[in-house]
Order: sequence, then C-alpha cells, then structure tokens
Amino acid sequence: MALLTMSQKELDRYSILKKILMRELTGVQAAELLRLSTRQIKRLKKRIKQYGARGLIHQNRGRAGNRAMSPREQNRIKELLERHYVDFGPTLAAEKLRERHGIARDPKTIRRFMTSQGLWQGRRRKTTAHRTWRARKEHPGELVQFDGSYEFWFEDRGARACLLAAIDDATGRILHAQFADHEGVLPVFGFWKGYMERLGKPRAIYLDKFSTYKQNLSEDPDLKTQFQRALRQLGVEPIFANSPQAKGRVERLFKTLQDRLIKELRLQHISTPEAANRFLEKTFLPDFNRRFGVHPASAVDLHRALRSDERKNLAAVFSRQEERVVRGDFTVSLKNDWYQILPTPRILVRPKETVVMEERLGDSLHIRIRNAYLNFEKLPARPQHRQMPWVAAALPEKDSWKPPVNHPWRRLPLTVSAPAR
Repeated sequence: MALLTMSQKELDRYSILKKILMRELTGVQAAELLRLSTRQIKRLKKRIKQYGARGLIHQNRGRAGNRAMSPREQNRIKELLERHYVDFGPTLAAEKLRERHGIARDPKTIRRFMTSQGLWQGRRRKTTAHRTWRARKEHPGELVQFDGSYEFWFEDRGARACLLAAIDDATGRILHAQFADHEGVLPVFGFWKGYMERLGKPRAIYLDKFSTYKQNLSEDPDLKTQFQRALRQLGVEPIFANSPQAKGRVERLFKTLQDRLIKELRLQHISTPEAANRFLEKTFLPDFNRRFGVHPASAVDLHRALRSDERKNLAAVFSRQEERVVRGDFTVSLKNDWYQILPTPRILVRPKETVVMEERLGDSLHIRIRNAYLNFEKLPARPQHRQMPWVAAALPEKDSWKPPVNHPWRRLPLTVSAPAR
C-alpha cells in the first residue's frame, strides 16, 4: 500500500537501496547511482530497515505547509470572488483583492480558486494569419495611435458611450482618453484640442479609415475631411491603417480597457461620462501607465509645443468649416439657419464673395473672410426680398399699373390654328 503513495523518484531509490540490503551493491556504488553522499545512503538504509519502503516517503507529505492558506481565508476569498468578481480575470481579481480587501495572493493562486468555482475557464489562443512584426518607435510623440470604441462602459447604469483614446507607440502609455457621445467631427476635435493644449503636437497620428478621418468616396487627393484639414494646418502627419492589425497597439488597448475599465467604473459606482472623465484623468490613467508603460529607446520627446499664434487660433483650427457664397442681400445660410452679415469696420464684403462658416466647440459660430471675422446676426426666418435691411431701401418700388381693357394687346383676336392632317 505504501508503494502506491510513493513518487517515481522514491521508487527508484527503493529499488537501488533494496539491492544494498541484498548485498548486490555496495553503499559507494549506490551513492554514485543515486548521486547522493554515502552518509545519506546510510540514513536511507536505516529508515528502510526500520519502516520499510514507507521510510523513503518525505515526512511532510500530506501535511499542510508552513505558508499554507487557512481554511478561513480560503472561504473568505471564495465568498468575495462570488460576490464581487464573478466576471473578473485572475490577474485583475488578485489586484482588487489586494487593494480593496487587503488579501495579497498571487494571481495563480486566485486562478486556482476561480477555476474550482467555475468562474474561470481560461482562454485559448486563436490562430491568426502571419504578420510582420514592427518595432516600436524610438521617441515619445513620434507616433500616436488613436481610435474610438463604442461600448456599454457603464453597463446598465448608463447609456452606450464612445471612448476616445490616444496611446504613444514608443512607451505604450495612454496620453489622453475621454468619453464622448460619438466619434464625430466635433467630439474628435474637442479631444485633440485638449490633447495639444496639454502635450503639444505629435509628429504623426495613426488612424483607421473611418469617415471622420478620411474621405473614402472620392479618389481626389485634394478632397480632405475636416480632420485632415485641421492636421494639415498644424503640420501633423496623418497615417491611415489598411487593417485593424496595423494599429494593433490601440486595438489591444481597447480590449484591455473593455475588461479592466468597465469593472473599475462599476466598483467606483460611476455612471456618467463627466464623472468617468474625472476618474480617468486623476486615478485610472496614472495607475495604468505606471503598470503597463515601458521605457522608450530614447528619452527625447518629439512633441512640439504650440506657438503663440497656433495656441490663439486653436479653436478656429478645430472647428467644422463650411464655405458659403454671400447673397445679394448679404445673407448666408448654414443648416437651414440664415444669418445677416452686418457692416464690419475696415472690412469690405461684396455679394458673391465666399466666406467661411466656423462651427466651433461649444456651439459658437464665426464667419470669416480673408482671415478677418465679420459681424453678423441670426435671422428668425429666411429673408424675403422686401425685408432686406438696407438693400431694400435702395431698390425702387414696383409699379402696380395694369393695362386698360381697350389696350391693343387685349383687343387682338385669339386665333387657334387647326392641326394638320
């Protein structure tokens, strides 16, 4: 029965030591075969004589180790996992147990508990097509990967939202992240305006071919989106990826955030984008970058500080811009709203000239011509020809004269020619 509980190593030792007792081998020969000292061979020989084969079994086998976890702690961990961390991974669950409950255990230990409770089944690695590996950029700010991710970040506590995030290619650190309603032009403009005011201009931005970033319906290289136009004004190069795998760093970032950030927001009872943005800036991003950021090959930061004129015009650069032609009554329209251009000192505006309508962040509107801004007011309705403020006064009144009954053209006979047969 004792042989059934012995390891293969102990069985090998027993077979050699038994030959010593049968005087088929000497102690020196057995020591060489087992790679033990002769003193150890003598001790093992003595234990076999006293206890038989069972004497080779280690005395601590079957006993709890000195660092074994108490049943009370095991039960507490299982209870906490069942109550709070059902859908957590072992690594994140181990972090939360240490931070929130003071239980410092290795993620492998937590994984063993979660596997036994049916909370974790592991993840199988998927087979993917072969792709060429690309080394990280050497300098921070040399290449920034940017994208947006729609998800129920607040689960059932709030509406579906879009998380915009930019990650540095050289360091793997999240440089800026912000919740928005959608990935449209104005939310993206707000994101990059805040980014550049704080960090400066990166050398290049790696993007996908979403319609906000790239004009996909036309082959004309001069036809650019609002975002491309803004980057060109600032001297930032946009690089468009041909596949999600090409910008894999930001894609993997969102996969991580969809696991970690959703659970962090749940634990913090956060259910609004405003509160989530404050949590990102003050708590989550510094901790995330400390954990997962890497040191770049070069410490030289290639972000370029905004010049004074760039900082002054940043709101204009990050605005939705549309060109309009001034009508004869000095009005222009945008999104079914009409605006009257008013006299502006030292600026001459003529009908049929082109002005630029700037729809800025915060729903403010500016009208620009030749790099100068015009005075204007919004009209309550589409203007009629006789309701123009100063142009109508200069126009002559229409004559309401009607020809009399005996006017020659009234006395002309109405002849209708018969159709030809």
